[in-house]
Amino acid sequence: MVRKKILLLPGDGIGPEIAAATATVLDCFRADVEVAEGLIGGAAIDQEGVPLSDATLAMAKASDAVLMGAVGGPKWDTLPFAARPERGLLRLRKELGLFANLRPALVFDALAESSTLKAEVVRGLDIMIVRELTGGIYFGEPRGIEDLGNGERRGVNTQVYTTSEIRRVARAAFTLARARKGRLCSVEKANVMESGVLWREEVTRLHAEEFPEVALSHMYADNCAMQLVRAPHQFDVIVTDNLFGDLLSDLAAMLTGSLGMLPSASLGAPGAPGLYEPVHGSAPDIAGKNLANPLAMILSAAMMLRLSCGLAQAAERIEAAVGRVLAKGLRTADLAAPSGTPVSTRAMAAAVVGEVQGSAG
Repeated sequence: MVRKKILLLPGDGIGPEIAAATATVLDCFRADVEVAEGLIGGAAIDQEGVPLSDATLAMAKASDAVLMGAVGGPKWDTLPFAARPERGLLRLRKELGLFANLRPALVFDALAESSTLKAEVVRGLDIMIVRELTGGIYFGEPRGIEDLGNGERRGVNTQVYTTSEIRRVARAAFTLARARKGRLCSVEKANVMESGVLWREEVTRLHAEEFPEVALSHMYADNCAMQLVRAPHQFDVIVTDNLFGDLLSDLAAMLTGSLGMLPSASLGAPGAPGLYEPVHGSAPDIAGKNLANPLAMILSAAMMLRLSCGLAQAAERIEAAVGRVLAKGLRTADLAAPSGTPVSTRAMAAAVVGEVQGSAG
């Protein structure tokens, strides 16, 4: 069997540490995957002068999947907006045509007590948020800051969506919902935004045309935020736009106890390489200290093996290994109780590797 090609982009801050940890887990499957490494974000700026070089982009396009750590940090905050590390990630998403961002909020049994909500509210939670990734207010035109004179300025960002943009991400969400519990909640602000009216109309039309067997509901974004905290088990799959998805997925992440536990996938057309990354940022305050939780990136690698590499059994072995490690009480600093002794990034990865190897055969 031809091994799947993975491009690993460690990035900045804690990125190199969690990427190295994840690489040790992927090494358990070296008969199935081969891993190359490249630069993105501030690391790419420092060595190549741009947040994403054409050469790295070409490597990404030639891969089956891209696995990234994190980008950004205060070192590069004084750069012009268009030259900052985050622009490398945005370019990568755009060039790969990644329009659907999948962010699961999954509560492992051993972490139900780690959530800021009551354990009985979050125990067994398994939500998938599908966020539209390449349209909406982050990319709409016109945009910018303009001088109106007399010391007055105006900032402009434009929320804009087309029928095709809405239908393609909704189709991805309906497909996921059909394979899960058969429930999809579409989230927008149709009560005050014309783009939300269009979103609701197009999702409803697609439902009737292609996915009548899926139970479809609609919810305003502000109510969805409240309901995620009040009664999260009512949700299975949520589909929403770029801005609301950014906010709601971070909110849902905290239901699980820590951003350090949340993976994500960004997908495009069938057959195109997907991008996989932890939801958390670069955490420069703990970078280089061997303190970061590598599990979000390790779980991102599991999503990658399942969705882009066709290696579902390998993905299941990793996810089960993470569950067993947590059940044994191992915690990094972000999850550890005040009286507990946290384990290091490398120690957590080594424990997962041990469980994966123990499950072989």
